Amino acid sequence: MTLILVTGGTGTLGRPVVEGLRRTGARVRSLSRHPRDGDPDSFAVDLRRGTGLDRALEGVDTVVHCASSPAGGDLRAAARLIRAARQAGAGHLVYISIVGVDRIPLGYYRDKYTVERALAASGLGWTVLRATQFHDLVAAVCAGAARLPAVPVPRMAVQPVAVREVASRLVLLARGEPRGRVPDMGGPAVESFAGLMDAYLRHRGLSRRTVAVHPPGRVFAALRRGENLVPERAVGTVSFADHLAHL
Repeated sequence: MTLILVTGGTGTLGRPVVEGLRRTGARVRSLSRHPRDGDPDSFAVDLRRGTGLDRALEGVDTVVHCASSPAGGDLRAAARLIRAARQAGAGHLVYISIVGVDRIPLGYYRDKYTVERALAASGLGWTVLRATQFHDLVAAVCAGAARLPAVPVPRMAVQPVAVREVASRLVLLARGEPRGRVPDMGGPAVESFAGLMDAYLRHRGLSRRTVAVHPPGRVFAALRRGENLVPERAVGTVSFADHLAHL
């Protein structure tokens, strides 16, 4: 039976990936800096340091790499994981990336794109799925902005997707053969950030004045061009309104 290791297994995306794989009957190990107590298949490993990684990879056939941090360290963590997976004889590494990593000049995105290229050159069998922003992230940004008496709303569009739908796609990819870069995955609709903010404020029953802003810089210029969108791949079915209704 295939043994699959999921990095970031207790995180926003990693948890439903682990659960989904187990529902298929797969043998799954979860790797995280903060593992679940009492779970013998949960391994405490900080990928940036790598301590305990070799033991976690013993006998593993496929790795699903969900661990990530916008605060930095992804390149070092991915380099350690790729090297250890190759040494352990893993045949397939599945990586979750973000739509626009090769077009939006944000440091975190550049790191994700570098990891994509490192995987392609690693000698491992690999699969990369790029997804648009999660509903959870958009809701968190809205929550932060809603604390202000006048809510700043950048002029841009977003195509948020449900975490569980992305997790389901990763489960299918992990159970299959390496496929290289697969088609991107976007949420069901391209929506203005202003519209999403209005929906969030209504859901929370908040009365706030919104102010359209036009942030400077190359990152926001790329976002205004829609480099974060894949309208031709609007395969998600859960809308932002659906997400809010279940919070």
